Amino acid sequence: MSRLLIRGWIALLLLCAVGCGGSSRPLAIGSPAPDFSLPGVDGKTHSLAEYASSRVLAVVFTCNHCFAAQMYESRLRKLHEDYGNKGVSLIAVNSDRADAIPFSDLAYSDVGDSLADMKARAAYHHLDYPYLYDGDAQALSSKLGVDTLPHIFVFDEQRKLRYQGRIDDNVNESLVKTRDARTAMDAVLAGGRVPVERTRVTGCTLRRLPDVSAPQEELAKIEAEPVALQMADEAALKKLRTNPTGKLLLVNFWATWCGPCVTEFPELQTTYRMYRTRGFDFISVSSDDPDDKPKVIDFLKKNHASSTNMQFATPDTFGLQAAFDPAMPAAVPFTLLIAANGDVLFQQLGELDFLKLRRAILANLTDDKDHPGLQALWSVH
Repeated sequence: MSRLLIRGWIALLLLCAVGCGGSSRPLAIGSPAPDFSLPGVDGKTHSLAEYASSRVLAVVFTCNHCFAAQMYESRLRKLHEDYGNKGVSLIAVNSDRADAIPFSDLAYSDVGDSLADMKARAAYHHLDYPYLYDGDAQALSSKLGVDTLPHIFVFDEQRKLRYQGRIDDNVNESLVKTRDARTAMDAVLAGGRVPVERTRVTGCTLRRLPDVSAPQEELAKIEAEPVALQMADEAALKKLRTNPTGKLLLVNFWATWCGPCVTEFPELQTTYRMYRTRGFDFISVSSDDPDDKPKVIDFLKKNHASSTNMQFATPDTFGLQAAFDPAMPAAVPFTLLIAANGDVLFQQLGELDFLKLRRAILANLTDDKDHPGLQALWSVH
């Protein structure tokens, strides 16, 4: 290999050491805390000077969609409660870009990572500590060298970094043996040396600017998927009510002439795309007249509805609705979440509350080996 080629490879590696995902160098122990000015879920802008009177400042980089971050929310709340009266300020910072998160990464979350989504998450989970948004420029996470979430930085009264790394040693709280962040804060409050100043962080990768290729590539594949429509008679609708899919099933009755149905349909497709890798399925049922099949197909194609789609096979709307369920209301939209055994877990007549729907989905999707404890987390609310 020529020296010129070797030098080229070395230059590329050096560039990646600075700017490629997963390779940032965290702020060195003893470094001063960088200044910041970030919006919070409380509608205010927060800065470093705001916490000048605190004996310790703990800055936790986290996000909404990450499984590990969700599992640590209750522990962060407990840190905030336990250390707040000891002169410790704990703030959480979300540096993820909402437009850089593909649907597949949202399979374990009810919301994305926009500031509006953060407000919804903070309200639902009663997060009392400041939750700030750094996703637009990712300036603070870049200054501190954050690559993996959650990642905590503990600064002393002079705002020198005394600890950085994991919150504790296991995402599953029942298996925790070393509570690293608590140990660090206790040492700083006591005026002593932190016994372990740096620990390795495990969790979800922070998606850096300007990488939005993953969702774009995913969406292109989705838009290339075929869109089909099958006509449903009484027998098909009776079978649908029993949930023959063997999965958690979302069924939505709608029509092209129904304004709310048309408005919410794209979000139903988004919901399907979020959870379809997790034993979840979605079937739309149009109550349009059979003669309007071309209009229905056209609408489905415009929305790239690659889910299973049905349409009433006869004009007997009431008879077909009764075939599905005699207690089914006549109006649309009407949406049901059905368990694999046919039990109705959630239903809503009229426009959907998608946050309630997605939380019901998360509470009823079983855990997989890589995400233990998540179903219980969503079931307690």
